[in-house]
Amino acid sequence: MKFVAVTACPTGIAHTYMAAAQLEKTAKKLGHTIKVETQGAMGIENELSQAEVDAADAVILATDIAIEQEDRFSRARKIQVPVQAALKDPEAIFAQLK
Repeated sequence: MKFVAVTACPTGIAHTYMAAAQLEKTAKKLGHTIKVETQGAMGIENELSQAEVDAADAVILATDIAIEQEDRFSRARKIQVPVQAALKDPEAIFAQLK
């Protein structure tokens, strides 16, 4: 499957990037493709285009704060989870989206 994701934590430093790395690693392990946008202290990085969002089978929002440009995902199949879920059990996130 093809996924896109956004990770964002309140401070926008370590956990945002650690969650992104976990989602990327797990997607690869499970045979999926994923592009992860981070919204942290440096602003939006690796920004997802609307075309990428529209082409994805599902969107993962691993966020503990409100994200910028959330309206991009209004028509997408999505799941919202805390950042800790992406860190502790990312496989469970992907399992919910099968």
